[in-house]
Amino acid sequence: MTSPSNNATRSPAELAQAQLDAYNAKDLDAFCACYAEEVRVWRMPDPMPRTSGISSFRESYAGGPFANPAIRAEVRERLVMGSKVVDYEWVHGRSAEAQPVMVVYHCRDGLIHEVYFFSPD
Repeated sequence: MTSPSNNATRSPAELAQAQLDAYNAKDLDAFCACYAEEVRVWRMPDPMPRTSGISSFRESYAGGPFANPAIRAEVRERLVMGSKVVDYEWVHGRSAEAQPVMVVYHCRDGLIHEVYFFSPD
């Protein structure tokens, strides 16, 4: 698991890449180490977060993408502006066809605090 002192030196782009690498490796501890204790996740356009707090975040991923070894994400394009990273991804393994998704990560103090998922429609 990554220590908080190591996270503090990571840029937002490095955090986005580290969590993607851990996601694809199915390393739940390394994945969660990139996120703040109070992480919140939205599936837009929902006005309320789908997940709040690292415990429910961990549980959601453990029972979801991390339980299916076929699921992996591929970044097609990454934009970085200050504390925000926008990834245009293709997610493989959920269905016969790869699914596009746009993800916005808002980083502070060396951790990802907020995540916003946007689907094509």
